[in-house]
Amino acid sequence: MAIARRRSRSTVASILMIAVAFLVGACGGAGSGGAKAGTAAPPAAHFQVSSMLRPSGRALGVVDDKTPWQYGIVTAFAKEAGRAPDIREYYSSWGDDFDAEGNAFLWHHGQLPMMALVPSDTSLADIAKGKDDAYIRRLAGQIAAYDGPLALSFAGEMNGPWNSWGPQHTKPVDFVASWKHLHDIFTAQGVTNVIWVWTPHVVDSGTTAALRPYYPGNAYVDWVGLIGYYGPIDGVAFSSLFTPTLRQVAGFSGKPVLIAETGVAQGTGKEAHIRDLFRGATKAGVIGLVWYDQRKDWPGGTQLMDWRISTSVGALAAFQVESARNSFGHSFKNG
Repeated sequence: MAIARRRSRSTVASILMIAVAFLVGACGGAGSGGAKAGTAAPPAAHFQVSSMLRPSGRALGVVDDKTPWQYGIVTAFAKEAGRAPDIREYYSSWGDDFDAEGNAFLWHHGQLPMMALVPSDTSLADIAKGKDDAYIRRLAGQIAAYDGPLALSFAGEMNGPWNSWGPQHTKPVDFVASWKHLHDIFTAQGVTNVIWVWTPHVVDSGTTAALRPYYPGNAYVDWVGLIGYYGPIDGVAFSSLFTPTLRQVAGFSGKPVLIAETGVAQGTGKEAHIRDLFRGATKAGVIGLVWYDQRKDWPGGTQLMDWRISTSVGALAAFQVESARNSFGHSFKNG
């Protein structure tokens, strides 16, 4: 009798265990997309920028040195330009954390965030050697977790002698190695929401270095972003300011071109220069332009210039008319 009771209890226990396992499996299948009991559910998919890499229209953007939360530049620009910008570019120093909430705020309000990551206090050679890998991994994780798109420019105007990472301080091979190292770590961490924007200054009398040695390669670049201003030295026409650089870049890159930072200095020719900029950019087939709507020193100099579109009634009218006439305005949210 004792042996029979033990067998009976064992049989009942076995039946109960099978029943519990069945119920757990059924509940797990219903609530976790069919995941097996005891296994973690697959991670949520991050934002993918693949559909944004070849935009069909021409975007209009604005850039200044404020944080993403300082939205006044967007509202002021929208009022003056006659439409809200599609891109909001800002600067971030190497070592700073990524502002996920601020960038999400921009994307929610219709602007593609574009972060210009500035390595002012570090060596590109050290970055390439892995000395800042802990920061890069942290930054990559923060950007991926934001789960929206980000256009990322690293060490922009690398051909500008006024920068600490420019030709007088850093070799092109170190720039390329640091760019690739940054890109490789992002890729290894599964970051899929970054548009990589390579942003040299246009080749002119102040930036004579050849661009090809600075190019990381098509596998590491999504957009080419040119920086150039209409001002008192080299910026007199699109054909002399941007066209020579566009031709040089076309020799080694077939990536879409964004004018990543530009402006027209206040002066007697501002209205004509604004018309020339939009018409030249349209003819060149760029995917957009980003306007620096502030007062700023001439690149590489100390001469204070006023780049704002509202410096005169004529300049404002020229900007509104030409941007609309040349179909600048493209929502990245709508493809």
